[in-house]
Amino acid sequence: MSSSSPVTPNTSPNASAGTPPNITHSATAPGTMRMRQLGHSGLFVSELCLGTMTFGGSDGIWGMIGQLQQQQVDELVAAALAAGINFIDTANMYGGGASERLLGQALKNLDVKRDEVVIATKVLGPMAASPNTRGASRGHIMSQCQASLQRLQLDHIDLYQIHGFDKATPIRETLEALNTLVQQGLVNYIGLSNWAAWQVVKAVGIAEARQLCPIISLQAHYTLVSRDLEREVIPMLQSEQIGLMVWSPLAGGYLSGKYEGPEASADSRRTKLDFPPVNRERGSEVIAVMAGIAAEQQTSIARIALAWLLHQSAVTSVIVGAKRIDQLTDNIAATQVHLTTDQLALLDAVSRLPEEYPGWMLERQQEYRAHMASN
Repeated sequence: MSSSSPVTPNTSPNASAGTPPNITHSATAPGTMRMRQLGHSGLFVSELCLGTMTFGGSDGIWGMIGQLQQQQVDELVAAALAAGINFIDTANMYGGGASERLLGQALKNLDVKRDEVVIATKVLGPMAASPNTRGASRGHIMSQCQASLQRLQLDHIDLYQIHGFDKATPIRETLEALNTLVQQGLVNYIGLSNWAAWQVVKAVGIAEARQLCPIISLQAHYTLVSRDLEREVIPMLQSEQIGLMVWSPLAGGYLSGKYEGPEASADSRRTKLDFPPVNRERGSEVIAVMAGIAAEQQTSIARIALAWLLHQSAVTSVIVGAKRIDQLTDNIAATQVHLTTDQLALLDAVSRLPEEYPGWMLERQQEYRAHMASN
């Protein structure tokens, strides 16, 4: 694609092919990182986003995920920026705050210009023992935004996300706190993560009714072995023009192919932390098809998994994390994998969700419109 003109998204939730909307890149420089418009905002982000969950872990779950320290973090951030990634995602609770600190120092060490990078972080999880140092209450959001800014050594956050749904706090309170941060110039845009479709739509309605800053993105889990988003969330995102950021696109390493077949590794992160959950019976069939396509493409299974996501019209940016430069480089190479129509059809067939109500009924009842041309 040689221009930045918007492309009408494929609105079918089970669509395997299609070009994501609002993509720009240089026609004279094939291989450059494509930029995509995040939701209904004027913000453009790279199709791959650098995830930082591997930064600064010491013990417990964060230690199992990653224990990278400053020099390693600097190298990864430098490699990502050199590849054209302008989007970096973190969270206040990653490594107990260490991820944000290491990222902020890396940006300073590398002398990164502020307007050349889009920094996203999140708030929700417990940061201390007190009941008011967790959740999406006004107090917790306001204090943690300041704490994140200090750790990141920044004067503003580009995208501030609520890390999950807090049933104890009214959505209105959460949105009004976020709106205050935007008005104060501490946050540019707001997003959500791990919310159900009805929760997002309720938040959208409240924001519109009270004229609060709009929600432009949802960060959620979506892979070839976890296509649950296609039932309710993706149709909602496309209807509301909200961007989708995908976390754990390799399903915790499962879609690297290391956990199935004769070369399955017994020493890996998933043997210690089996997350996100995967249906191994269905997953093994998906891996087998991916392996065949990878052989045709002369590439890795992991790149096929990432390339499939990049072919989905609802996806804005795919978050990739790494512990080593070679892992990051392999992930970045997925942007150059073009899946054919036949290959996309094979992947769709082997990974398609079982039919559920009301989906099958909605599809059936749309048949009376089948003869009419769409606008």
